[in-house]
Amino acid sequence: MSSRNDITQKIEPVAFKKIETPAPVSSYYGVNTFSESAMREMISKETFKAFKKWQEGGAVISAAHADEIADAMKAWALTRGATAYSHWFHPLTGLTAEKHDSFINIVPDTQGVIEKFTGSKLILGEPDASSFPSGGIRATFEARGYTAWDPSSPAFITEVALGKTLCIPSIFISYTGVALDKKLPLLRSEAAVNKSAVELLKLFGSGVKQVYSTCGPEQEFFLIDEAWCKKRADLMLTGRTLVGAPSPKGQQLDDQYFGSIKERVLNYMYDVCNEAFKLGIPVSTRHNETAPHQYEFAPIFERSNLAADHNLLLMDVMKKAALRHNMMCLLHEKPFAGVNGSGKHVNWSLSDDLGNNLLNPGDTPEENLIFLTILVCVVHAIMRHGDLLRAAAAGAGNEHRLGANEAPPAIMSVFLGEQLTKIVNMIESGKIEKAKKQDFVDLGVKLLPKFIRDTTDRNRTSPFAFTGTKFEFRALGSSMNVSTTVTIINTIVADSMDIIRKRIKSELKNSKNFGSTVLKVLSAFIKESKPVLFEGNNYCDDWVSEAKKRGLPNTASTAEALRAFTVPKTIEVFERHKVLSKVELTARYNIWLDLYEKTVDIEVRTLSEMVNTQILPSAYSYQSDIAAGLELLRDLSDDMTIKMAEGALEDRQEVFENLTADIFYIRKNLKELDALLGKANALDQQEKASFFYSDIRPQMAHIRRHVDALEYTMPDELWPLPKYRELLFIS
Repeated sequence: MSSRNDITQKIEPVAFKKIETPAPVSSYYGVNTFSESAMREMISKETFKAFKKWQEGGAVISAAHADEIADAMKAWALTRGATAYSHWFHPLTGLTAEKHDSFINIVPDTQGVIEKFTGSKLILGEPDASSFPSGGIRATFEARGYTAWDPSSPAFITEVALGKTLCIPSIFISYTGVALDKKLPLLRSEAAVNKSAVELLKLFGSGVKQVYSTCGPEQEFFLIDEAWCKKRADLMLTGRTLVGAPSPKGQQLDDQYFGSIKERVLNYMYDVCNEAFKLGIPVSTRHNETAPHQYEFAPIFERSNLAADHNLLLMDVMKKAALRHNMMCLLHEKPFAGVNGSGKHVNWSLSDDLGNNLLNPGDTPEENLIFLTILVCVVHAIMRHGDLLRAAAAGAGNEHRLGANEAPPAIMSVFLGEQLTKIVNMIESGKIEKAKKQDFVDLGVKLLPKFIRDTTDRNRTSPFAFTGTKFEFRALGSSMNVSTTVTIINTIVADSMDIIRKRIKSELKNSKNFGSTVLKVLSAFIKESKPVLFEGNNYCDDWVSEAKKRGLPNTASTAEALRAFTVPKTIEVFERHKVLSKVELTARYNIWLDLYEKTVDIEVRTLSEMVNTQILPSAYSYQSDIAAGLELLRDLSDDMTIKMAEGALEDRQEVFENLTADIFYIRKNLKELDALLGKANALDQQEKASFFYSDIRPQMAHIRRHVDALEYTMPDELWPLPKYRELLFIS
């Protein structure tokens, strides 16, 4: 009996004591965050007022105010059981980082210590920056970097079994002040979109003083039993299965999506939500996703900078909680071939300080000039900078997912829906008519309620779709940080707002009718942006050829997609809005290209090791068994007393030949893969990344095809790796 059968017999859900009456979430929501209400209770009114002024873009708080807040934060953390603090930040690795320091200070002339935390330590930290990627910004031996407190996001406490740590959300910069993280550009982009939106809205007589983006990232993931994952080096080292034949049953019956959640998984979900709620993460939705053992969490909308922090925290909570349940949470974009991968749908919108969602069309969107202007600004931005939006979703994992009829293709387009498309077409033609009112849906049964049909249907094939009061960017990968995506959207939309505002002001010099002037300008912008609007099925082959006719790029390769960060128009826009400099953009290009190369390199080496040390030895053993059986049949075929079915010998010979051919081609392709890897190492960074996509990845696919053929034909007890039917279907 194989070791896989042993694992099957031993898999059991973790036992938990049933909680008869769980506490209402409102009773403990945010208890592990130093919220504004907690701060207000522990500091003076003067200091709190200064803090709020700084938070809203005013003067930095004084040293005395910082000391008071730090002392209050320390006192709050100590009451929660924390013994250390950390500046928590988002380096360009795509993960989070933290360095813990104790609160203790030695008391002079004694053998004791006291807990102490000052404003200077709260505001500024000094981690070693040498081992973080800089993309050429500084040499490795130039180690100093700085973390600086981000007051827009509350401090929080993380817990493990033996202790707690106060974490202070921070930005991360180099010794010279260059951004080495993903949060600082996001905060800069918020300032940019605020400035541009407020200036644009002034033309409409609005008294808005602040505009900010909001975000709600939907998080997809897989849960797999930990014992199975530990039997697969590919899952442990790369996050995806590099070999593995499809299970006879996959997702073809559509019986997983929104289905009844297994008890083991539901216990895990309650555990995650409990931890998330204590951290103030507003998880709202949980459900089964399309593929077997695939699931989703989704939050309530928040300001984007806070949503980015919360999504990273949620992913961390999800991975740690899974281990408590003897499972592993897989966030890779494509852990399993043949079933849907995992994305992170970024729902983005703009709101103002008066409580308005600027992308809310209202009951009469054709009369809502502000909504129409913001809408056209977004469409115009995607038309001009779709390459940047594609770059935001570029990564080794996402290459396997985009365009696979489970996620949008690499072609960036915008879906508006039937009603808004009609309105946009009317504006373009200059003939504005009363739009059709929202329809009531009557189900024909008096017992059931009538409801209002939404302004738009959902187009799940579109990479950037309007979904009622927001846009949904569906191309981002599950493991990715939303910060870069939101930074790009904020910046390019801010730029289009500036362009439209200037055009409206210019046209108003020759016209006194504000409404008709705005519509005239919007008409021209719609004409310019029309190629990016597409209402059909983005998965179909016809769209690929149609998009090419429209001049829309289709960039499948990560290496090619990342080039968008270095083109002159990108540099000009980001520098003009003071979001990222040329140096910072070039660094990101270099870092993410390097990350792509290293990721694929690890996959190549993992594949080679697994095939050479696990799969081929088992195949050789089976090959010997078949050869022995074939030899026996040949001997017996000469015995006239034994009746053998016609073709039996040839059939066994065919089995041996097919098996031998698969083994030969695996070996042959492994040798070629090794040679290709050597060739790649002689290329420069850009050429190497392109070579990995064009040559290395197809070679890995050749090896996988023959390995998967072996899995289908070899005896179950000889196959060394957990199979898809075990990974995806054993609870």
